Amino acid sequence: FRRLDLNLEPYPFESCSADAVVSIDRIGRIQNPRVLVREMARIVRPGGWIVVTMANQLSLMSKWSLVTRNRFPAFPVTALVEGDLRRLASQCGLVDIAFRYAYHGRLPLPLRHGPTHLGARGRWFSGQIILIARRA
Repeated sequence: FRRLDLNLEPYPFESCSADAVVSIDRIGRIQNPRVLVREMARIVRPGGWIVVTMANQLSLMSKWSLVTRNRFPAFPVTALVEGDLRRLASQCGLVDIAFRYAYHGRLPLPLRHGPTHLGARGRWFSGQIILIARRA
């Protein structure tokens, strides 16, 4: 693990030096998400994996917050959705791009936590989106 300013480029790691590179809940909080994904793709070895997690701006809770409070609940610097992440990953040479959703989240109004006990899963109900991709 290494602490660094994600808005800087290049990152202080050798190219092709890691089997996997993970960013947990940072991509929406930096000024240029493209730099993060591009540098992750540079650092990981060919065939290596990249995992990026962030707040799911397409969940019912996020949409409700945007309509009623005029802001996303996660306070992103850059609001990204699945299509944006797919485009960034593809432009940075990543393949086998897939998305998963955490099995927890929030719902607006009375049912505020844990919609999974109601069988609610996926994009509409998850608080987190997870991008998983591989360097070609």
